[in-house]
Amino acid sequence: MKKLIIGAAILGSSMSAGAVAPGGPGCGWGNLLFEGSSGLPAHLLATIVNGTSGNATFGMTSGTNGCDTSGTLTYSGQSLLAMNGVLEEVAQDMAVGHGEALTALTVAMEIEPADRAHFNTTMHDHFGQIFPREDVSAAEVMQRINTVMAGDARLSRYVS
Repeated sequence: MKKLIIGAAILGSSMSAGAVAPGGPGCGWGNLLFEGSSGLPAHLLATIVNGTSGNATFGMTSGTNGCDTSGTLTYSGQSLLAMNGVLEEVAQDMAVGHGEALTALTVAMEIEPADRAHFNTTMHDHFGQIFPREDVSAAEVMQRINTVMAGDARLSRYVS
């Protein structure tokens, strides 16, 4: 179950907020058919039309159907750390310096494979600074991770 949750979090996680849909906000015939509609039913129907006909995929590859792939994909849901149980797993892995949750975090943060062992060691060495108390929030942890990374010559390039 742990691997499934982390895997799902990796696929959908990003540390930024926004809402650019794959192919752009008006991509596919579903968006054309339900243009101007709002609410869950309209969004579900547009998604079904786009998915069953494959027109959004075609539109993204051909540059038609209102699709534009030049935008950056983002995710406006919870960050990886804020997901249920993940913060605790990251804390446990960081305390020992390795583990699946810590690996998931490095992937979500786009840390290159060559720098992941250094990231793990650095986070382990600064565990007390990153997790100063038991009730620390995911936002605080992420801010502290970024602070530690900014102070590290090798990891500072990953902090925006």
